[in-house]
Amino acid sequence: MAVQKTKSEGQMERAVGRRKTAAARVRLVAGTGEITVNNKPLAIYFPLKLWQEKIISPLLVCGREKQLDVSVRVAGGGVNGQAEAVRHGIARALVLWNIELKPILRSQGFLTRDSRGKERKKPGLHRARRAHQWRKR
Repeated sequence: MAVQKTKSEGQMERAVGRRKTAAARVRLVAGTGEITVNNKPLAIYFPLKLWQEKIISPLLVCGREKQLDVSVRVAGGGVNGQAEAVRHGIARALVLWNIELKPILRSQGFLTRDSRGKERKKPGLHRARRAHQWRKR
């Protein structure tokens, strides 16, 4: 049984992460731990600490936060959906980088695509479930 080796210094991996209508194209390269999102530093694009922690969580779980540079192009959705799309993309790229990380990332739920989306509007209602208000007079 052959064990797949990790990527060498000059190589990179690409992956796509999605959440609701947000899609993130992630590029992983060996480096110093720098993360850029749409050509901006992580702290500028995602100012809330919660979003930043969400994004770097797959790297922390694998212990690779200071070994890999991450470059991301993200579009669509809201800021939270974009952050979760980036997390999904980073996790998928890590598995391509080193297949031995898959059980760790799978157990944390980072590889599972959250399939929930917006529910469609139904006829006769204001929104998907919001009905007309009852009026006595």
